[in-house]
Amino acid sequence: MIDLNNESGLAVDDARLVGLAEFALELLRIHPQSELSILLVDPQTMAAYHEKFMDEPGPTDVLSFPMDELRAPSDGEEPPLGLLGDIVLCPEVTAAQAAENHRTAEQEADYLLIHGLLHLLGHDHAEPAEKKVMFDLNDRIIAAWGRHRAAAGQAG
Repeated sequence: MIDLNNESGLAVDDARLVGLAEFALELLRIHPQSELSILLVDPQTMAAYHEKFMDEPGPTDVLSFPMDELRAPSDGEEPPLGLLGDIVLCPEVTAAQAAENHRTAEQEADYLLIHGLLHLLGHDHAEPAEKKVMFDLNDRIIAAWGRHRAAAGQAG
């Protein structure tokens, strides 16, 4: 179950973000009844979260708060069921940084949603080897999402 709350004050394609999260969870073989919360916030709220939880000033694009520390199963293992946790996105920040990453605002939000989801599943990018694994997986999921949407006749 995916719960999305938009408290950002901006119009966002909620259905697309939920669809992407569902697509990624299925691709990663996470149990379809696992719970994920996505919260979209304004820059002031994100700055407060960033300072409170990361001890860093100013708003950031995405924060992740894992709950049950679920991991994607290996081949032959059953998909895990539980609480994935919370992903907090700031659409205003993601839109502002999209151009520097050569993406549209929607593409940047999609990319960062997957980035946050991978953090919930235990991925990190502190070390170069970890970063390569995480970012390669992020890119593969986004590419598969693009193919999926193209096959369904959807833009983006």
